[in-house]
Amino acid sequence: MANKDKTKSQTLLSVESIHLSFGRLVALHDVTMEFQREGIFAIIGPNGAGKTCIFNVISGFYRPQEGKVCFGGKDITRVPSTKRARLGIARTFQNIELYTGLSTVENLMAARTMLFRNTVLECGIHFGRTRREEIEHREVVEDVIDLLEIKNIRKSKVGLLPYGLRKRVELGRALAMEPKVLLLDEPMAGMNIEEKEDMARFIIDIYELKKICIILIEHDMDVLMDISEKIDVLAFGKKIAEGSPQEVAVNKEVVSAYLGEA
Repeated sequence: MANKDKTKSQTLLSVESIHLSFGRLVALHDVTMEFQREGIFAIIGPNGAGKTCIFNVISGFYRPQEGKVCFGGKDITRVPSTKRARLGIARTFQNIELYTGLSTVENLMAARTMLFRNTVLECGIHFGRTRREEIEHREVVEDVIDLLEIKNIRKSKVGLLPYGLRKRVELGRALAMEPKVLLLDEPMAGMNIEEKEDMARFIIDIYELKKICIILIEHDMDVLMDISEKIDVLAFGKKIAEGSPQEVAVNKEVVSAYLGEA
C-alpha cells in the first residue's frame, strides 16, 4: 500500500478512462496511462493505434467524450491547449511545425512569447523591464541552441535547412518553453542512422540535465529499448500492455498486435 501511495505521489500526468471518437470511428477506448515527474517513457503501437490521439488529448487539441486528463494533481480536461502549454506541457509533431521564413533563433524565441510578463505597451517601448526580460529569454534560447548543437544554424532560415536539422530545431522550440512534460511525436521519423543516434543522444542529454517527464511516440524499437524505462502499448484504440521494455518485448499480445506475429 505504501509503495502504491508513493508511486501516486510521483505521478505528474495521467489520462484516465479516455474515450475519444469521431462519429462512428472510435479512436480511443477506455485508455488509462500514468507518467511520473521524471523519466523517459514511450507509447507504441501499429499505425492507427491511437498514439497521436493520446498526445492530442494530453496537449488539449482534442477533448475526449469521456475520461479526464490530470496534471500536477489537477483536472485539466477542459483547459485549452494554450494554457496547458503555460502549465508546462510542450510537444513536437509528426509533421514539422515551424515558421519556415524565420531563422532558428527566431523560431525558438517565438516559443517564449507565452512566457512574456510584460504588457503589449511595454513591449512596444522596449526599455527597462522589457529589455531585461528579452535578455532573460534570449539566454534561455542560447542555452537550448548550445545543448542541441545548432549554433552554426542559429541565423539560418529553417525552411532551407535539411530535414534532420529542422527536426532538431522543432525539438529546441519545445524545449525553449521550459516544459515539465515533453511530448515527442516520432522525433526520429525519416532520419538516417546517424541522425537517429544524434536525436537519441539529445533526448538523453535533455533528461539528464532537466530531469523532466519525456514521453515518446516512436517506431524504432531498438531506440526505445535503449532509452525508455516504461512503455505503454496501444492497438486499435485500446491499451493492451504496459511495462518495462523487456516485459513488453516478450508480451504475446504485443508481439501479435505490434509485430504482426503469432
